[in-house]
Amino acid sequence: MPVILPVKGVSPKIPDNCFVAENATVVGDVIMGAECSVWFSAVIRGDVNYIKMGDKVNVQDGAVIHATYNTHPTNIGNNVSIGHNALVHGCTIHDNVLVGMGSIIMDGCVVESNSIIAAGAVLTQNTKVEAGSIYAGIPAKKIKDISKELISGEIDRIANNYIKYSSWFKE
Repeated sequence: MPVILPVKGVSPKIPDNCFVAENATVVGDVIMGAECSVWFSAVIRGDVNYIKMGDKVNVQDGAVIHATYNTHPTNIGNNVSIGHNALVHGCTIHDNVLVGMGSIIMDGCVVESNSIIAAGAVLTQNTKVEAGSIYAGIPAKKIKDISKELISGEIDRIANNYIKYSSWFKE
């Protein structure tokens, strides 16, 4: 069974249509939207500040979502994919975003809608990713504008696939 625990009397709010893998951890002040999924060995730790996730957010294997005490909560919009082993910390991610595998998004960052953070990218503190951009590198910089084909072909496809994948575990 997954580890789902209250912290200081506040329990995670996870809708029935979400999937949480048996070795995932979700603790404290975490609010998930509809059709979210939290995959194997992922950790969502709302112990020092809140974490709010919209609808159709998938947190893939080994990813960590956390916040910073008293200063930086984590807000994640709708239709967001957080890739394997990514670290999302004390930031805001708007709708329709793909966070690549192994990437790091630090405190105070804002990732606007329809954007991709490339695998392995590091967004240093307070970086603002403009809508419709692809950011890559260490530290991450804008490399180009995103095409409509990437929005539907990658961002939407991955988010929708993870809804399908999670259904396999509910049978």
